[in-house]
Amino acid sequence: MCGIAGIYTKTEALRSQLGDCLARMLGELSSRGPDSAGAAFYRDPAPEGWCKVSLYSPQVDAWPWIADALGARFEQARLAGVRATHAIVDVAAEAEEVSAWLLEAHPELTLMSAGRTIEIYKQAGLPSQFVRDFDLAGIEGSHALGHTRMATESRVTTEHSHPFSTGLDLCLVHNGSLSNHNRLRRTLTREGIRIQTDNDTEVAAGYLTWRMREGASLEQALEGCLEDLDGFYTFAVGTAEGFAVLRDPIACKPAVMAETDEWVAMASEYRAIAVLPGAEDAVTWEPEPGRVYSWGTAVVA
Repeated sequence: MCGIAGIYTKTEALRSQLGDCLARMLGELSSRGPDSAGAAFYRDPAPEGWCKVSLYSPQVDAWPWIADALGARFEQARLAGVRATHAIVDVAAEAEEVSAWLLEAHPELTLMSAGRTIEIYKQAGLPSQFVRDFDLAGIEGSHALGHTRMATESRVTTEHSHPFSTGLDLCLVHNGSLSNHNRLRRTLTREGIRIQTDNDTEVAAGYLTWRMREGASLEQALEGCLEDLDGFYTFAVGTAEGFAVLRDPIACKPAVMAETDEWVAMASEYRAIAVLPGAEDAVTWEPEPGRVYSWGTAVVA
């Protein structure tokens, strides 16, 4: 089942409404995924030479001390924001180095994402509660992806919720199911891709990270999915530059896209696009099976 939402803003004025737009879209997709919800926002780039990490802990008093610990381990760190059980920490270091240290030194924390622009928030429970707890409507940014989950292949937990991030400023949300994810997980693990859950969507994200690490463009990595991933899926992938969409060759999972002078959006159902400003004047279409669509400052298709 599951519901996917994505929006890329074309105007500065709409950036202040990004969180509100995504919150409305997730509200329309709640019936497709009442188990949990999540969102990835691209916003507030870390300064040159810095990175930002998204962290989750059920212990609400964790964040001051982890910021201090990062500051002691690296040259500088600052707590950039806290929303519900998640925190954003900016660190004056390379993202790979910070991620590796966190995973080794503080395994009790869940590293949701790392990069310069990405922030990931997610939570088990109803999407409406997620939107309220994280004050989604108040978030500004350039683009965002969201997901409402109906779990079919793994547990209902915050960690198992979408989006999944396995590479810097890269995330994936997925509607569908993969049949060869266990075999592919073993291959990716041998290649040094760290996968934290048994969710098949995280394997798909890891596959993209691996292909791009080996030199593929995002378009080439997504096209590789058509050969290497068995199952049925609609993928929406976020990067620092924008987002991309791919449906499998059979395309049994619903998807719709729309574009105006102010935004480009995709969703599992049209009603999630209808709530966006100016939707009545948008050019709307169903994405073709097996074709990569992408929007942003670095267009790949």
